[in-house]
Amino acid sequence: MSSRLRAGLIGCGFYARNHLHAWRDLSDDVELVAVCDRDEQKAGAAAEAFSVPRWYGDAARMMEAEALDFVDIVTTMPSHKSLVLLAASHKVPVIVQKPFAPTWQDCLDMVDVCRNAGVPLMVHENFRFQSPLLEVRRVLEAGTIGDVTWGRINWRTGYDIYAGQPYLATEERFILLDIGVHVLDLARVLLGEVERVFCETQSVKPSIAGEDMATIMLKHHNGAVSVVDCSYATKRDPDPFPEVLLEIEGRRGSLLLSPGLELRVTSEGATTVRSLRTPLLPWTSEPWHVSQESVLNTQRHWVECLKAAREPETSGRDNLKTYALVEAAYESATSHQAARPNS
Repeated sequence: MSSRLRAGLIGCGFYARNHLHAWRDLSDDVELVAVCDRDEQKAGAAAEAFSVPRWYGDAARMMEAEALDFVDIVTTMPSHKSLVLLAASHKVPVIVQKPFAPTWQDCLDMVDVCRNAGVPLMVHENFRFQSPLLEVRRVLEAGTIGDVTWGRINWRTGYDIYAGQPYLATEERFILLDIGVHVLDLARVLLGEVERVFCETQSVKPSIAGEDMATIMLKHHNGAVSVVDCSYATKRDPDPFPEVLLEIEGRRGSLLLSPGLELRVTSEGATTVRSLRTPLLPWTSEPWHVSQESVLNTQRHWVECLKAAREPETSGRDNLKTYALVEAAYESATSHQAARPNS
């Protein structure tokens, strides 16, 4: 594989601008040669704004015309399966936005097709790659607070998510797939794989099709217990959007990531406090910076893995474990009983 990878991007909508900025920042390793969107005006505008040589209104035409080392799919989830299978048919590695797909079977199909085709597949699970959460992982992996016993991962906001993504109001499976998939993934990473799930959901905002609050309790295989809660209908001042807040307890101490991204770590009776805020990039701004920067971190990880022929941390195969937690949460919310994730 050449030192500079030729990439194509499909989907030039709401969040794609962050991907485009990040690929430009990675230009020493990646050449973005084409963009595509069903809305040709969006594709043309993105190509012009980011000096991309070619743009297309049809993904199949782009895949046939371009010699690509990978494709970045930044569309909504109903289109993911067809686009991933299209890339696999051309033997083109693919990174695809979350949520992976609308159904469990779609996720399995994409993983199976890419595996059989020998095509690397990564899900753009960017919460794992937020700088503050990478540091939390380093603290845990160093054993600073000992073996984990309990945790809470918290995403609660009243931010008007519908302004930029109005289709979310029509999703019958809403917050668990939109944000729950992120925080459940973090629960796996920070506290370990999950044995069983208990979940209750609520629909608070009038005139939405799905749930906008979810509270989930997880029993982990290592004995730890965690609570994951997420909300788009919380009235807080100040609103912590878009920060993930968390607290984790271990046998030697605890850590707390509080609003403003302050990390407080207590170990063997001694406490340290430090800020995990990182400097703004030329294209990021508050309050979005923590999310925007994570896109760059995620895409850098994909490029490093692709060049090293190494499976990405958030491969399609790995993301099945996270998606299984979402499915178990929905099952539990319906039955009002604990559910076990698919293995």
